[in-house]
Amino acid sequence: MKRKIKWPHLYLMIVFIILYTPIFYLLFYSFNSGGTMHDFEGFTLEWYKEVFQDTRLLIIVLNTLIIALLSALISTILGVLGALAIYYVRKRQVKNALLTFNNVLIVSPDVIIGASFLILFTMAGIKLGFTSVLLSHIAFSVPIVVLMVLPKLQEMSPTLVDAARDLGASQWDVLTKVILPFITPGIFAGFFMALTYSLDDFAVTFFVTGNGFSTLSVEIYSRARQGISLSVNALSTIIFLVTILLVIGYYFVSQRNNRLNGMGGRK
Repeated sequence: MKRKIKWPHLYLMIVFIILYTPIFYLLFYSFNSGGTMHDFEGFTLEWYKEVFQDTRLLIIVLNTLIIALLSALISTILGVLGALAIYYVRKRQVKNALLTFNNVLIVSPDVIIGASFLILFTMAGIKLGFTSVLLSHIAFSVPIVVLMVLPKLQEMSPTLVDAARDLGASQWDVLTKVILPFITPGIFAGFFMALTYSLDDFAVTFFVTGNGFSTLSVEIYSRARQGISLSVNALSTIIFLVTILLVIGYYFVSQRNNRLNGMGGRK
């Protein structure tokens, strides 16, 4: 019997091919000694050496990582507090209104958000640079964390909190020993989503970046506008490979945690 083609699998394969072909095209020509993306003349690591010898670029990479980690950490804390506040609101209309305000930054175009932040920082007298970029990244990351954490809170049975209170637990004990452990997967998901959005953002960052400070996405855009340079290919390849390693590492950590949880459940 002939195996029938599973159209969903075929569709998914086509989507992956469309998404990854440009990336592998870029990766392939990052090793081209010819210096162009037309004819592959020979293998070289010259463009990778150029990336690692560029002190300014390395500083920009460091700035990007610091911004991403700080904004992800702060937005995770604020997002967890915001999710808890929305969860414990009793009036349905107020809860829906808060959720609507939370979702505004997610559904709004990045250009509008960036322009709004630029006007706000200019009026407030905040100098464009590290502070403005950090505040902007925190602002658009908090709603994402709220959306990651809130479903876990809704999955939690109220009887857990009631049982803890009946046993004499204080409000702090209930929060730290019952609620936070239960929503930990949502917190980690929110943190990594915020980290990813910060590393990936260009439009908002482009508006709020000042002279003398830049992030990786803005720098790559600026270099690409000046003309094709295979150092941009090399830099993009390094970022892509590091991202793949992080995703693989996160997958194995998740699998390990699932196995440990499964073993704990069987006990």
